[in-house]
Amino acid sequence: MGKEAIQDFGEILQTLLEKGIDNINLSMFDAETKTKLLNVLGDRYTKKGKLTEAVKAFILAGNKEKLIQTGKEYEQVGLLEKAIDCFRLANSEEELLRIGKKCLEEGKLSETIKAFRLLNKPSLLIQVGDECIKREKWDHAIEVFSAINEKEKLAEIGDKAIKNRQIGYAAKAYELAGDKERLSKLGDVCLKENLYATALKAYQLAGNTVMIEFVKENFSR
Repeated sequence: MGKEAIQDFGEILQTLLEKGIDNINLSMFDAETKTKLLNVLGDRYTKKGKLTEAVKAFILAGNKEKLIQTGKEYEQVGLLEKAIDCFRLANSEEELLRIGKKCLEEGKLSETIKAFRLLNKPSLLIQVGDECIKREKWDHAIEVFSAINEKEKLAEIGDKAIKNRQIGYAAKAYELAGDKERLSKLGDVCLKENLYATALKAYQLAGNTVMIEFVKENFSR
């Protein structure tokens, strides 16, 4: 079946659409016909609102322009992570940067981090990490600065988390920063507040053998 006939076998196209991209074998066609057919199927899926199938078709067709277009379709309906995935598959740094900045402006930090990590530009991640600290989104901030191994920023997160009574986040930040001194001080804070299990864990992470023994001997059940 030649490429000139693709638009003429509507019933077969409908059958292929119903089967789904994962269940279609087009190996009998030449490359040009196969690509054209995949693009037609991708367009049909898009019209039907089946964007997941459309993405699969456009990936197989190698159609980056359509992947970007599909990404924007996802973006319009608020499915930003799927939009970012489409822009990644299209290798579009321009769209990843655009949507990352948009998400940052709208306070959608998880999506911002995903887009900026794909760009592999530490300066952008530092920007979003600082915004996470400002908003007291400790989990996101830790994710960002651990990804780019910014130990000073991780220590800063730990300090601010303690002031905000977020002991768990402080311990995680100090651990990732490899800051044994701060971990020991965190253990002291926990000990004063009768948080013995947390204090013990902090001392263990710090490798503070004296205080580990002290807690075990005096406060273990």
